[in-house]
Amino acid sequence: MLLPAEIESKTLIPALRAILAKKLAEDHNIREEEISKMLGVTQAAISNYIRGTRGDPSLIAKLLAEKQVSIMIDELCDGLSSDMAYTPSSLSKFIGLCNYIKSSLLICEIHHNLESNIDEQVCKECENMLLKGPGSVY
Repeated sequence: MLLPAEIESKTLIPALRAILAKKLAEDHNIREEEISKMLGVTQAAISNYIRGTRGDPSLIAKLLAEKQVSIMIDELCDGLSSDMAYTPSSLSKFIGLCNYIKSSLLICEIHHNLESNIDEQVCKECENMLLKGPGSVY
């Protein structure tokens, strides 16, 4: 069984980085080297994100289809492109985006696509914890 944090680190964050890298390169004409500094990964990773060889394409499409997620990505992209650096504000927006995806239970759909045999009781318990928000305990 995958934990929400594993889903976030293995699939969600790479998909979000792919979206941001592509938008920063295509919509804001920022070079891969600068994007790599903004997102805290190598230039080679950025190249892979932009070419579509890193980050799940179906997850990327799903995320971009969600109106609030798309709005939050655009705001984050605009902030990164104007500051040209990874600032506390952009970090906060990235974390907020991840938290929104968890608290809106979009992460549950991602999880079900990765693991189809999740026990319903475990799923419900996890869902309850996600709805309570970060830092909640039993």
